[in-house]
Amino acid sequence: MALALGVDTGGTYTDAVLMRDEREILARAKALTTKQDLSLGIGAAVGAVLAEARIDPGEIAMAALSTTLATNALVEGQGGRIGFVAIGFAQSDLDKHGLAEAMRGDPVLIVAGGHTHAGSEAAALDLDAVRDWAAGLDGITGFAVAGQFATRNPAHERAVADVLRGMAPVSSSHELSAKLGGPKRAMTAVLNARLIGLTHALIGKAEDELAARGVDAPLMVVRGDGALMSAAQAKRRPIETILSGPAASIVGARWLTGAEQALVADIGGTTTDIALLRDGRPAIDPDGARVGPYRTMVEAVAMRTLGLGGDSEVALRDGLQGGITLGPRRVVPVALMALDGDVRAVLEAQLRQPVPGEHDARFVRQVILDPGGLDARETALLARIDGVQPLGHVLRNRIDSTALARLRARGIVQVAGLTPSDAAHVLGHTDAWDAQAAEMALALMARRRAGHGDRLAADALSMAQMIEAELHRSTGLALLETAFAEEPLSEAPPRGLAEHVLMQRGLAGHTGLIRLDAALNTPVVGLGASARTYYPKVGKQLGCEMLLPEDGGVANAIGAVVGRITVRREGVVTAPAEGRYRAHLEAGPADFASPDAAMEAVTEALQAEVKAAAEEAGAADVDLRVAIDKRSVQLEAREVFVEAVIRVEASGRARVAR
Repeated sequence: MALALGVDTGGTYTDAVLMRDEREILARAKALTTKQDLSLGIGAAVGAVLAEARIDPGEIAMAALSTTLATNALVEGQGGRIGFVAIGFAQSDLDKHGLAEAMRGDPVLIVAGGHTHAGSEAAALDLDAVRDWAAGLDGITGFAVAGQFATRNPAHERAVADVLRGMAPVSSSHELSAKLGGPKRAMTAVLNARLIGLTHALIGKAEDELAARGVDAPLMVVRGDGALMSAAQAKRRPIETILSGPAASIVGARWLTGAEQALVADIGGTTTDIALLRDGRPAIDPDGARVGPYRTMVEAVAMRTLGLGGDSEVALRDGLQGGITLGPRRVVPVALMALDGDVRAVLEAQLRQPVPGEHDARFVRQVILDPGGLDARETALLARIDGVQPLGHVLRNRIDSTALARLRARGIVQVAGLTPSDAAHVLGHTDAWDAQAAEMALALMARRRAGHGDRLAADALSMAQMIEAELHRSTGLALLETAFAEEPLSEAPPRGLAEHVLMQRGLAGHTGLIRLDAALNTPVVGLGASARTYYPKVGKQLGCEMLLPEDGGVANAIGAVVGRITVRREGVVTAPAEGRYRAHLEAGPADFASPDAAMEAVTEALQAEVKAAAEEAGAADVDLRVAIDKRSVQLEAREVFVEAVIRVEASGRARVAR
């Protein structure tokens, strides 16, 4: 019997599951995510699942982690201080492609060197300039190195890395992607270098938390394409873990439902992530993963993210039409905040007021004590926050609102407000937190005036129903938008097609002189703790099959366990001159007399590389797949070889037998 532990750190909860032989779930548990130190939430969830399973932790043969760390760090601008060596690039290249902005003032060296498309040296590498520059640096947590056409010849990147490696970990662009596109590959290396220190810390702490609970199994980490990598590989290539959580959820959805093709919608506390499951595997973004403003060369799941979750802020819609909006900003539900402060008394006082207040049912609390780097206004504002405070008591003018926004962005304070989670308490979907506080918050929102002057809703129950209806509507539109993006039917943008009056009338089954019928023609797998509450109505609105697995709330953690170890590498053969065929290898370019010989050399080198990487990650029974894209042209009745791209994949199950 092989036991495996899966853990997922989400925006609100950290989930853990314990599985036997990847076929049976023995136990599942949740703990609140501890954003200030993710390892604490990991330890709490693991402790809870072990207590439920009542097994010897020493029997666990593998542990796997999917984490939001890399994604959130890049979106929020976190990470260590790094140095960047740009070989053969110009300053204009860095400015045009966002590299200067991504460096955020960290040290950059533009140095002579680089190669041509054919792999020959474009200019001599100035290693003395690299040594002099590096000698004057301190406080560096990692280096990024990128050279012009390094995928055609990595010699200069390797030489610079050799100089820097003794000072800090080095991210070389050719090791992260074999594709052309120097600036984009350089961006990938920069972001990877920035994440190394954070990822080292998280994995080290996670391993300590597991060891403290008697789990000494090797730790795996989920990549952004849903495959597994070893903890050691994740430390070297943390950029590949972006979108790790959403990818794990799709793998988990496949295991839970057996679906070969479906849209997978995962509703969490902060967002709803929607992706396509095609031929039993997550659809991959062909342009590389985008996180925040950055487009990378990382292979990751093609994901549409909607700022809609259980903790999305409910706000009054502007304009005469009235109504409400949900998100994209996240707040702490009033029902949850009420567990930590005297929220009910404040809500009762607000309800006694004859006129609704701007900040009714909104609260604030400080979560990071003694933060540094505050200006005078931020310091004064924090001095007014003692425990849980009504937001209206803390904000004295509009400038205070700007200071609060900065504190919120840094995670120093949390703001509470009305959310779908509060509505769920009043509708009887859950009783996890303070339902009475939620009802009072809904009553306060209901008495606000819409643009046309009428009350927003008659009472708390009507307000909760309005919130739930808006969540159904927004989720349905997002699913339609994703489907139209995968299957474009016109030049119109996918969002416009989803919202089009004919589409909406067709979903409603309009009949008259014209009959309109429309439906989503693929199943939807609903994941997340609240999916079974909200998604049946969404499936009915869209006329599609809605699959709601019982364990959909821990699908990410399941996906972490059942994923396969997969390693992919890519190589190229070019023809720099007639009768000469160049294999672009890690050791440098090598010329052959025939294209077949060059392709064979690249294929053999890649097969050895991916097999070794898969086995290092802990894969058993490794399978190899080779795909060759050969390009040629007809020239005067003869076929002339132009280029070949060789892709090799090694895949195998994680070795869990002890």
